[in-house]
Amino acid sequence: MKQVLVGLSLVACSAVHAQSDKYTETMQKNLDMLKDAKTVAALQNVSASFQRVADAEKTQWLPYYYAALAQCWIGYRDQSADKDALANNARTILVKAEALETNAETYCVRYMLANIQMSVDPQTRWQTYGMQATAALQKAEELDASNPRVYYLKGTNTFYTPEQFGGGKAKAKPILEKSVELFKTFTPKPLYPNWGKEEAEQRLAECQ
Repeated sequence: MKQVLVGLSLVACSAVHAQSDKYTETMQKNLDMLKDAKTVAALQNVSASFQRVADAEKTQWLPYYYAALAQCWIGYRDQSADKDALANNARTILVKAEALETNAETYCVRYMLANIQMSVDPQTRWQTYGMQATAALQKAEELDASNPRVYYLKGTNTFYTPEQFGGGKAKAKPILEKSVELFKTFTPKPLYPNWGKEEAEQRLAECQ
C-alpha cells in the first residue's frame, strides 16, 4: 500500500511539473512575441494569446498583466483606435490580474490606461483621468520605490508636460536618470516584467 501511495505521489508531482514547464514555455514564447511586436495586429494577437493562457491557468497574474499591457501599447501607437473602448477592455483584463496580485507593475498599467483616456481630450479630461493617472503612479512608487519603470513613466509624463505646468526636459532629466540607473541593477524574476530600459535611455538622451 505504501508503495502504491508513493507511486501515485510521484505521478502527481510529474504532472504538476509538466504543467509548470508548459506554462513557462508558453509564457516565454508570448513574451518573445510581445517584444518583437511592431504592429497593432501583432499586439492584438499576443494580447489574445496571453488571455488564453490566463484563462487556462486562472491562478497566475502575469498573463493577465501582459494581456492588458499589450492593449496599452496599442493605445499609445494607434491614434485611430477607440481609446476609451480599448482602455476599458484592458482595465477589465487588469482587474483579473489584480484579483490575484496587486503590485507596482499593475499600478503602472493603471497609470497608462488612465493616461490613454486622458489623451483623448486632455483639457476636459484632466480632472478625471489625469488625477487617476497621478494616483496610480504614486501608488506604484509607494509599493516599490526601486522599480525603474515607475520613473520611466513619471519622467516621460514630465517630459511631455508643458514647462508652465511644471514639466519639460529639465524637470524630466533627473527622473529619467534615476530610471536608467535603476535599470542597471534591476534583475527581474523569470517571466516578470523587464521592459522600458531602452525607452528610458532614449527619452533621457532627448533631454540632453
